[in-house]
Amino acid sequence: MNLKTFLRKTVRIVLPLGLGCILLWYLYQGQDLSEMVKVIKTGVRYDIILYSLLFGLGANVARGYRWGLLIDSLGKKVRRINTVLAVLGNYAINMALPRVGEIWRCGIIAKYEKVPFSKLLGTLFIDRVMDTLVVGILTLCVAVFNISFFNRYFTDHPEFLTGFKSLFTSVWIYAALAFAVVCLWLMFAKLSHLAFVQKIKLMLLNIWEGVKSLWKMKHKTRFFLQTLMIWAGYFLYFYITFYAFDFTRDLGPRIGLIAFTMSSVAVAVPIQGGIGVWHFAVISTLICFGVSESDAATFALVVYMVQSVLWTVSTGLVSILALPVINRKE
Repeated sequence: MNLKTFLRKTVRIVLPLGLGCILLWYLYQGQDLSEMVKVIKTGVRYDIILYSLLFGLGANVARGYRWGLLIDSLGKKVRRINTVLAVLGNYAINMALPRVGEIWRCGIIAKYEKVPFSKLLGTLFIDRVMDTLVVGILTLCVAVFNISFFNRYFTDHPEFLTGFKSLFTSVWIYAALAFAVVCLWLMFAKLSHLAFVQKIKLMLLNIWEGVKSLWKMKHKTRFFLQTLMIWAGYFLYFYITFYAFDFTRDLGPRIGLIAFTMSSVAVAVPIQGGIGVWHFAVISTLICFGVSESDAATFALVVYMVQSVLWTVSTGLVSILALPVINRKE
């Protein structure tokens, strides 16, 4: 690895992690740490948090089965144990390298199940599009039925509205899109005879073949039921932890759904495990519903540490180690 490659890879890892850690420091630097430690030691029902982990695991197992349905439609029936373990390992890798886990899981299935990598990218695209649709529908429903919350939230955080406006009014955004379109047209219309362009076209065709897997799928009803299972599991994974703390126990499922939706939007930011951004979304939401800043910060710290750090990493590492054992004949 030359110096340029090393620096590029280092920046890709360190920069998002550094931004997340800075946000985390900003959120917690003014908190009463002694009060937080007191709650962590005596004010948390860890048995309830441990119980919630089962729903997170169940949701990811369902995700592995759903991905298997997409891959099967390519004409190659894959073993579900491999797709499930690949999904679990995916999340552990994302904790270190944001978004790299998705590429890794496609690579590991391509290796053990002999499915073209580029076609697997197409199925992964469908997998992520479905997640985006679900989060979008959740956000829309929460926004429609909880207008007062969003009015208060954006009043407290006007920088978000400013950011959205600048995103859609900036001339540079449209200039960049136009430049990208022109470059693509030149590449495929004028340079299609070049070998590297032909390879890109072949890869895009394979990706499109993977995208079409949703239409070819024999068990569409099962696919959508598993999608519901995934997101119901994720919600319970998050909401059950409300009962582990005295200050969130009585907030109810409506507020739980709002906080869950805000946290789901936050993890779309390409930072390792959504660190910092997830905390901000949860803390700011709970504060809007009367939870003190210190208690909200304690809730976010404990839940994230147990669920995202300890549980996600441990189940992911076990899965990564199990894959070559299960596929030793390959």
